[in-house]
Amino acid sequence: MIVTLGGSSGFVGRTLQKKIREKGWTLRNVSREDFSLSDEEFSAKIVEGADAVINLAGAPISKKWNETWKQEILDSRRLTTGKFVRAMATAKVRPVVFINASATGIYDSIGTHTETSAAFSDSFLGRVCREWETEALSAESFTRVVLMRTGMVLGKNGGALEKMYFPFSIGIGGKIGNGRQIISFIHLEDLVNVYLFALETPSLTGVVNAVSPFPVTNAEFTDTLGKVLNQPTWMTIPAFALKLLYGEGAQILLEGQKVLPEKLESAGFRFLFPTIRNSLVQIYR
Repeated sequence: MIVTLGGSSGFVGRTLQKKIREKGWTLRNVSREDFSLSDEEFSAKIVEGADAVINLAGAPISKKWNETWKQEILDSRRLTTGKFVRAMATAKVRPVVFINASATGIYDSIGTHTETSAAFSDSFLGRVCREWETEALSAESFTRVVLMRTGMVLGKNGGALEKMYFPFSIGIGGKIGNGRQIISFIHLEDLVNVYLFALETPSLTGVVNAVSPFPVTNAEFTDTLGKVLNQPTWMTIPAFALKLLYGEGAQILLEGQKVLPEKLESAGFRFLFPTIRNSLVQIYR
C-alpha cells in the first residue's frame, strides 16, 4: 500500500509514519514546501498512484490566540485539505480512501455525542471543524472519506501531557476551574491504531469519533494523574488565569465534550488503553 501523509512531523504523525513503515507500506511524507506547489505539481508528486491519503496538517491550537493566529488555525486546515481534494480529483489513479483529521471540539458541551449527533458548538473551534470537514467531504464523489474527530491525545513527548507533566510531577498540578468539564481522550497508540484500522476497513466511512469509550471529568483526570505520579493535586487553576495566558484559546481547557466511539466499537475496533488510569499508567510507569 502507498500512503500519502500530511502533517507527518507532528505529535500524531511521527508515530503514525513509524507504524506505516513497520507494516511494510510505502510512505510519502508531505512537507510544508510541497503545499506551495501548483495543484498540478502537487497531484503528480504527492497524490498520483497513492492508495490512501491521510491529512493531519494544521497549526497548533495550544497557544494564545489573536485574530492573526485564529486565521492561521483555520487556513492551515481548510486550505491544506482543499489542496488534497483538488489533487485527488485530478489524479489519473485516485486514492481509494481519504482520512482527514478533525476534532471533538465540533460538538457542543451539553449532551453526549455519538457520530450521529448534530449538536454542534457555536465556538470558533466548532466553526473551524465544520469548515475543515466540509472541505474534506467534497471528495466523497470519488473516494471513501473518513473524518477523524479526535479528542485529547495522551502520550509522551507531545500533546496535552507534555505541558501538564512538570507541574503535576512536583505536586502543583490541579483541576481547572470547577473540574466538571468532560475530557474525551485517546491514548496515542490507540489513535494510531484507529488510523490503520480505518485504512484497512472499507466499510468505515464518514464521521468517526476517535476517543476512548470512557470519558472523564477534568477533576477525575486530575486525581488519576496525581495518583499515577504519586503527587498531590490539591490546587485549583482559576479560569481567569487561563484566559490571561491563552485568551480565547482557554475554551479548550474550560469547556469539554462527552463523546463516545460508537462507530469504532460497532466495527470491531478494540482499544488497548480504554480507561484514563491504564492510559496514564502505560505512559508514566
